[in-house]
Amino acid sequence: MKLGAQISYYKAWRGRKHAHTLIRGSPEQSFHILPSYFHMLEKLNPGTVTRIEVDGESRFKYLFLAFGVAIRGFRYMRKVVGIDGTFLKGQYRGVLLVATAQDGNGQCYPLAWGIVDSKNEDAWTWFLTQLKEVIGDTDELALISDRALSIKKAISIVFEKAHHGACAWHVAQNIKNKFKCADIMGSYWSAVNAYRCEDFAGYMTEISHRYPRVAEYLENKVGFEKWSRCHYPGLRYNITTTNMVESLNSMLVNARDFPYVALLDVIQEKMSKWWNDRRIVAMAITAPLTPSRESEFRPRFAQSNGRHTLQLNPVTYHVKGGELEGVVDIFNKTCTCKEFDIDKLPCVHAIAAAHHAQVSVYSLVSPYYTKEYYVLAYGETIYPVGSQSQWDVPNEVATRVVLPREVKERKRGRPKTSRFPLVDEFRKRKNRCGKCGAYGHYTKKCNSQTGSTEGNQPIDVPV
Repeated sequence: MKLGAQISYYKAWRGRKHAHTLIRGSPEQSFHILPSYFHMLEKLNPGTVTRIEVDGESRFKYLFLAFGVAIRGFRYMRKVVGIDGTFLKGQYRGVLLVATAQDGNGQCYPLAWGIVDSKNEDAWTWFLTQLKEVIGDTDELALISDRALSIKKAISIVFEKAHHGACAWHVAQNIKNKFKCADIMGSYWSAVNAYRCEDFAGYMTEISHRYPRVAEYLENKVGFEKWSRCHYPGLRYNITTTNMVESLNSMLVNARDFPYVALLDVIQEKMSKWWNDRRIVAMAITAPLTPSRESEFRPRFAQSNGRHTLQLNPVTYHVKGGELEGVVDIFNKTCTCKEFDIDKLPCVHAIAAAHHAQVSVYSLVSPYYTKEYYVLAYGETIYPVGSQSQWDVPNEVATRVVLPREVKERKRGRPKTSRFPLVDEFRKRKNRCGKCGAYGHYTKKCNSQTGSTEGNQPIDVPV
């Protein structure tokens, strides 16, 4: 109407769709150029691993992408990898899978991406098999995910040595959903983050006294070793949730309806920018550790002052003072408080012991938190493929046939933008005011002067 023209909603929708096709290409074209696109990524980014899986009729099934820069940079990361997937909303739908580590500054470090048909066991097994080829399988590796049965089975099939942990946030949502006991979340999170099994047992006793069924569920159904930091059989540091994966999914929320190649372009552009920006930050650091670890570490120096330290042998020290005593082994980098053991960042006891032994405190810090590793992790560059007219692709790659997958015809009307919550998710709820009808507050706290005859019962709203 602003331009003096009146058109139907359907014509406007078709015009918008055509404009998107001109900018991003059509979904069908995206499948056609996918082999060539992957070839150029591998050519311009040495060490990059790509895979395309098709069925017997050459129809697309799965794809996998891991940039060589990220694969090489993983050696400077703590070996904790979060995995998850998010549903795509384009014409051919599918699920975007992602595996990400966390750098020494607490930021996401995407390792691998995949597009599959759904979150089923076959798809997860295929994706994790490709992931295993690029990051390996060792006792040091920890894989963190939600408690979906398909992921659990796939991990047990593919990874023989790595340890699987559950996202503590998903476990918490499941508890609230199953047992309606949000008032014990404080005790639950204290148990999650407890370093010592003695402290953990105390928090579990609190939960057991108030909600025995919840305690039984956490111990027998989920398993302490899956969500508790102190009982975890491997090493997951301070990473107890899959927030690092969820943040990547949120970053791509506006690109989930793009054709596959356009979506991969967005991913490449984001990662290229992150690598450049973080490289600049890393090079400018003057402290021995990354900014987030330095800010966490510095206050411990003051807390270690005034502690009485007794040397027991050349490498072992007994540190007294404060709420908790500690016996520190500066050679094996352990302390009886367990913070040093799990986080690999010296606790106040270790700092006091280091001062007494006249040893540099920073020599006790895991190299994953240092400026040196931070610089090395982002030392290389991720390059774009450029315009399609500039691609130099062999004929056997350019002529490879990849057809679109078959999908069911969509129902008429506007496509759904929300989804059904998973088993481990709790549907968000908001209270509706019985006076003004607005969400987010009760009648007693309403400042509106207008009345309403509607009830004030909480109702479900889309996630």
